[in-house]
This record gives sequence, structure tokens and C-alpha cells, in this order.
Amino acid sequence: MPNHLNPFNRVGLICLISANLALVGPLNAEPAKVKLIKHKKGRWELLVNGNPYLIKGIAYEMDEVGKKPKSNNLWMLSDKNNNGSPDGPYDSWVDENKNNIKDNNEYAVGDFQLLKEMGCNTIRIYHWQNLDKEVLRDLYNRFGISVIMGNFLGAYTVGSGANWERGTDYTDKKQLKNMMDDVTAMVMQHKDEPYVLTWMLGNENDTVGHEGNSTLNNTNAAAHPKEYAKFLNKTAKMIQKLDPNHPVGTCIATLKLSSALKKYAPHIDYIGMNSYSGPYGFNVLWNQVKQSVKKPLLITEYGTDCYNQNKEVEDEKYQALYLLRSWKDIQNNSFTGTGTGNALGGIVYTRTDRWWLNGSPEYHDTTAGGWQGPTVDGWFNDEWFGIVSQGDGAQSPFSRQLRMAYYAYKQVWNNGLDVSMVIQNIERSGGSAIGKASSTSGLSSLGMNNIQELK
Repeated sequence: MPNHLNPFNRVGLICLISANLALVGPLNAEPAKVKLIKHKKGRWELLVNGNPYLIKGIAYEMDEVGKKPKSNNLWMLSDKNNNGSPDGPYDSWVDENKNNIKDNNEYAVGDFQLLKEMGCNTIRIYHWQNLDKEVLRDLYNRFGISVIMGNFLGAYTVGSGANWERGTDYTDKKQLKNMMDDVTAMVMQHKDEPYVLTWMLGNENDTVGHEGNSTLNNTNAAAHPKEYAKFLNKTAKMIQKLDPNHPVGTCIATLKLSSALKKYAPHIDYIGMNSYSGPYGFNVLWNQVKQSVKKPLLITEYGTDCYNQNKEVEDEKYQALYLLRSWKDIQNNSFTGTGTGNALGGIVYTRTDRWWLNGSPEYHDTTAGGWQGPTVDGWFNDEWFGIVSQGDGAQSPFSRQLRMAYYAYKQVWNNGLDVSMVIQNIERSGGSAIGKASSTSGLSSLGMNNIQELK
């Protein structure tokens, strides 16, 4: 759309707000007061300004096909059409007929609006670099979406100052100071912003990972659990002193460090875990965390790919059912559920396919896979995890082909339908009814309809 109509354009935004006050939140909102309340029998509740909050999260990254990002959050800086706003959040459009062409009736909607209409209330930012506060304020004010603000805390050597060959060392005093200074700067820059929900330290720092699929963590946390846990605790304590309004969590991938975390990191408020445990939820994980660490649990990544290597076809139905059953398990183990009561919510990984994770970023990999696991074909294909596709990539970073999982989550998260009923509908209909019940024809309720009135 023309620059003067783009809702992120500074002048256009002021006009849009003036004409549509009912659609816009408080522009000068105070930082949210977020609390974790422990109830009887180890049940936990997350409250935001006194109101219950179940995290319905998305790992949002928008990578342009053909490019391998060199740092995080480059989607905030991407302006390929030179209209003064980030491409993905404001200028993306839905390719409804999946012809990989922008037809005349396919208007710019923007990812933020699509997230809102899906019912997403939170995005996870893994590390705080390349952030634009105006974009994040707009995400919160107009779209009602908060941010889990992360710091890698030395993962991938980010923030530690370590060289890649040696990796981050949690026994190195200089590196510890570098990381502490980095976290301090993050907190001071963002603690008073309304979009911050919680803080998140690390990302699978307890595992080694694999360089072949971009998961090589390159820290020695697993070899020095005591030192790492003590540093986590010191960092969390510092954050809580600077900012008592937002809980502090840490992201792990296993429970190898659970005893060290319990003993040496009492100031960590909650545990985040990236978990890919299969198509029926997270099994005994809830109770394991409840018993071992005695903290509430946020699933900081979960999901599956939608490509079946055995059949060499996309399998949107399998992906949708996998994600729905995972969410059903999260709901059941939340404070209002009948399970363990320590689930804070979950973050779907990922929003959009990322073509660069295996091999050339110009090719959507279907053979190399990423890593073996409990999926329909025995492989997690890293480049096919998105609940949204970029089609053949020719219209990247603007084109969006919404998969069945997007529509299914929209019915549960936004429309309030019972997750078991949505699962049954997909199993019976093969998913054909999901898209029809969630037509994209009205997707631009905030953007195009109201913007046209301003022309």
C-alpha cells in the first residue's frame, strides 16, 4: 500500500489512531505488573495487572528467502519496498489461492494483524539485539501482544565475548561480567515499556546442539552446572532488583540441570523448556518439573514440521493435530485445568518457514531433515516448522500462505472453541472445514477497512 496509508507510518498512525480510538490501546501505558502466584498443591497462576494470563505464544521471526540472517530480529529492520515500515509486520499479504502471485484482491494485512486474529497474546524474542521500541509499542498498543524479552546469556557465544572455537565459559570472570553487563543494559532499556511480559535467560544452554542444523549452543553449562546455576541466580537477582514487575525465567532443553537449578538458582521465577516430545503433548514433563525444580513451567518452544519425507508431500493435517494436542495438554495442566496446575502456557515454534536452517537459504530443504524424533516420518524437518508458509519463496518476505494449523489455533485461541472439538472436526473432515470456517476475506479488520475510510 502507499506509504501514507501504511499504519506504521508516523503521520498515518496518528491519523488512524484519531479516527479509530476504540481499536487502539493506551499509547503511554505504564509497564505491566506481572506476578506469579503459588497456590495450594503447587499450582501456579500468572497474573498481569491482576488478571489471569495464559501465554498463547508464537516464536516470531521473519527471514527473507535466499538470505541467512547474521543476527536476531532483522525483521524489524527489513524494508524491502522502501515504504518506511518493517515488511513482515505491516506489509505482508495472504496468498489465499496459493498461486504465488499477489492478486488484486490480496491486500497488505501484516503479520501483527494475522497474529492478533489468530488469538496470539505473546511473542518470544530470543535475544534483545536489533530491536525497535516503536514497533514493539505498536505491537502491544494496537494488537494487544506482549513480549517475552530474552537474552542468550552466552548461548552461541552471544554476549559473553568468547571466541567461537572455545565457546562461552561460565567459569571465566571476564565473560561473566560481559554477560551481566549485557543483561543489565537490556533490562534498563526495556523494563519500563508496556510490552514486556517476562524476562527469559538463555536458550537451551544446557545442551550441546549440532552445527549442521544451527542448534550448536557452544557453552560449557552442562559441564559446569553449579557455576552456571549460580550465575543464573546472580543474574536473576540483579534483574529483580532493577525491575520487580516482571518475572525472570530460564530456557533449558533437558532436566539435566534440575538439581543444580533447585539448589543454586532460587531466584529464577519459572522454568522454560523447549520440548518436542511427540503428537500427544508433554507426557510426564509437568510433574517432573513440579517435583524436581518446584517452579511453574512455560513451554518455550513446541511444534512439528508439516513435511512428510516418506510420502514427499506436505502434511498440514498432521501438523495441525500435533499442535492442537500439545495445546490441549498445556490447557489441562494450567491453573484452571485438571492436571498438575503448573503450566503457564506455550510458544509455538515457529510462525513462518525458515529456509536457511539446512543448506542453501535459496532452497526449501526436503531431504536433509534436521533431527530425528517422534513425528509421522521420524524426522523433524527444520525448514518446515512454520504454521505459515512463504509459498515458492518468489514473493518473500511478503507472501503468506496460511496453513491448517493457523486456522485451527485461530478457532481455539481467538474464537474460543473447545480444543477437543476442533481436533475431532479435523480428524473427521480431514481439515477441509477449518479453512472454510476461518475465511481470510475479513482478515484486515484493523488495516484495510479502516484505512480506506481515511483515503
